Amino acid sequence: MKDKTNESNHNIWLMIAAVGIFTFMSTLDSSIINIALPVISKDLQIPMNKATWTVSIYLIVISGLLTFFGRLGDQIGKIKVFKIGTYVFTIGSLLSGINLGLWFLLFARIVQALGAAMTMSTSFGIITSAAPLKRRARAMALNAMFVSLGTITGPGLGGLILEHFKWSYIFWVNVPVGIIAIIIGMKVLPHELSHSKKLSFDYAGIISLFLTISIFFLGVNIGQEQGFNHVVPMSAFIISLFLLIYFVVHELHVDNPLLDLTIFKSSLFTISLVAAFLIFTSNFFINVLLPFYFENLRGISSGTAGLYMMIWPVTMLIGTPISGYIADHFDQEYVTLFGLTILAASFFGWRIVNGTTSTFFVSGLLILGGVGMSFFQTPNNALIMTNAPKEKLGVAGAMNALARNLGMISGTSLVTTILYFAMSQKIGHTITSYPTQDADIFVYGMHVAFTSATYIISFTWLLTLYRVWMRTRRH
Repeated sequence: MKDKTNESNHNIWLMIAAVGIFTFMSTLDSSIINIALPVISKDLQIPMNKATWTVSIYLIVISGLLTFFGRLGDQIGKIKVFKIGTYVFTIGSLLSGINLGLWFLLFARIVQALGAAMTMSTSFGIITSAAPLKRRARAMALNAMFVSLGTITGPGLGGLILEHFKWSYIFWVNVPVGIIAIIIGMKVLPHELSHSKKLSFDYAGIISLFLTISIFFLGVNIGQEQGFNHVVPMSAFIISLFLLIYFVVHELHVDNPLLDLTIFKSSLFTISLVAAFLIFTSNFFINVLLPFYFENLRGISSGTAGLYMMIWPVTMLIGTPISGYIADHFDQEYVTLFGLTILAASFFGWRIVNGTTSTFFVSGLLILGGVGMSFFQTPNNALIMTNAPKEKLGVAGAMNALARNLGMISGTSLVTTILYFAMSQKIGHTITSYPTQDADIFVYGMHVAFTSATYIISFTWLLTLYRVWMRTRRH
């Protein structure tokens, strides 16, 4: 009996590892390309604003399709959708490294995004179904570790690859890893029973949600180039708002909705989801600002800068399993509050960093941030999935992944907007690049951006405290 139990536990962790590898790669590809944009722009002989579409199109397609694939997973089987996604993502990674011009790269990134949306939308549901309740936080911890490693490692790993290889290898590195993960998945992921029920799709919901997300972030991208008060971005925001209203009204009245909005009746689920979105938004301030800080301000090579930026994910690699164990034995909400407190302290510390700050102090802040994120993300993911109805785990997992991806896109857009606005205010005229003539201008903008991130984390802390108070009052 004991041997069977041990074998079952072993299979659970192998399943989570197989799911986690693709979670890592799909989140990695959300950020790794950022550091390669100047190289891609030069190599393809295209302006920088066109090169950034390789980042935007990937995130937009994923965000627009996550809920659809989550719903599809609930109908035909989450593992089936996940497995198809692993093949599609690996093929997309192979195509993305083939240099046939911008349009082919954008097509390949769409293929990648389709596969990533399939794996992201079903991974949380697979893990929740596989892991027993008493081990769920630890299972979520392992998956959260892969998510955070992918999110934070991107610029660092990208810098190391670019220092020694062509930009194509940023995508090709996924291919052998993907094949290994597919083989592991074939051996450890169980076969699901065939679903005899007829598939039903809410086509109006699928299209309106996809257009809402796509048009909104199209407006954000154009607004960063032209200014947010121009007619095109303003029109995009208005159209996306009307589409969102239509989507919500439609979902409330259709028989088989894409997104059953009753899932948000659980305040614990909803607040945990909002907290995930806000924290991933603030975390992407690190991704965007640190390459400027290390490479431009301090004159450090991209490879060395990459090593510094690996401190955060390596800390998470160590801290996340510990936080998962603690979250399984103590109140998960209090563990979340502890993590947010550490994370806020880390971001607050960046407000005093400049070009001469000790690298030991900078490394300490990155370690502190990694610890804080470890103790926030693990119990928060467990709270999201545990408080979702069993029959809606696919949609709940998709919403969790959607919150993460929207946080990434929002964080990237918000930090660049704040940084360039603050620098422009300081220097007295509009600036949209690193101020090589006066490094203090960048330091000022960086401090304003990190102060804004600290406010976001502090608000999330208060939101989580309110959640604890609500639960205490209810009991």
